[in-house]
Amino acid sequence: MTGVCPNQQIEAMIARGEITASPEVIPAQIQPASLDLRLGTVAYRVRASFLAGEGRTVAERLSEFEMHRIDISEGAVLEKGCVYLVPLMESLALPQGLSAAANAKSSTGRLDLLTRTITDGGTEFDRVPAGYTGPLYAEICPRSFSVLVRPGMRLNQIRFRQGQAVLSDTDLSALHAESPLVDGPAVIQDGLGFSVDLRLLDTDLVGYRAKPHTGVIDLDRIGEYDPQEYWEEVRTTDGRIILDPGAFYILVSREAVHIPPMYAAEMAPYLAMVGEFRVHYAGFFDPGFGHAAAGGEGSRGVLEVRCHEAPFVLEHGQVVGRLVYERMSEMPTQLYGAGIASNYQGQGLKLSKHFKAVT
Repeated sequence: MTGVCPNQQIEAMIARGEITASPEVIPAQIQPASLDLRLGTVAYRVRASFLAGEGRTVAERLSEFEMHRIDISEGAVLEKGCVYLVPLMESLALPQGLSAAANAKSSTGRLDLLTRTITDGGTEFDRVPAGYTGPLYAEICPRSFSVLVRPGMRLNQIRFRQGQAVLSDTDLSALHAESPLVDGPAVIQDGLGFSVDLRLLDTDLVGYRAKPHTGVIDLDRIGEYDPQEYWEEVRTTDGRIILDPGAFYILVSREAVHIPPMYAAEMAPYLAMVGEFRVHYAGFFDPGFGHAAAGGEGSRGVLEVRCHEAPFVLEHGQVVGRLVYERMSEMPTQLYGAGIASNYQGQGLKLSKHFKAVT
């Protein structure tokens, strides 16, 4: 069947041995349209980010780039500005016709923790070709904060698809007419456009900027860190801010997003000519995100923004990215926010789950 595999098909793939893991996959890893991937027991500090390249394995390339290895069995700090490679607990034996795409999880992206999946023979980050058999690795580069990691932590996730699942603009327009995807008019061109909100209701607080010198964040500690120790507030009264090169910001979309149960979506960066900045690091939206069927009434998209090259003026309502919608191959038996631990259903401007709630 054509489309993105829902949770019950992922369970069937595990039963058939197309997804294997040591230790075995646990139920909490299985999301409505994706599988969380777990860190293994060792991290390799490498000189630079790399891809294995056609016909070569990651293990072979490690011999070229490894500086030292770190046993993370009891927990270890991955330092800001360094690049690490961590073998994952999961491996794949995909049948022909079934490919995969990976992405950082939401909390990972909101910490500016660049996490990408690589494979043997890989020529692209976060893309697994149809029929791939072999191990998976996470490349991790903490950009703003040093982090404490342990085996089993889930920093990235993988989605499986068969055939062409992406909706055309015509199909997306029809879906929006049937089940509104955003509140208000939809900007549809190569996906569903979304813009930045710099005029939040009843406040001049519009975002957060990562502080340059902070303590370590233990990724197992939820709701424990004081935001003031790690973030500067970004405020504006005129609906615009200036992004500083190299700085990392948490902002929010103006649109409240709805993902119907038979669809999933991926956040893609907008065209480079609108400005030299990147607007996401974590980009999967599961079926039910922000949708009434899963207890949502529209959820804003949190924007993880890094400016490049030159200072850039960002203005309220400026289109900064797009959502690419994909069909599910069948209805998931679980939805985002409906009976599972979903941290960001109904969200607005929100830091990662590691920080105390801002009052």
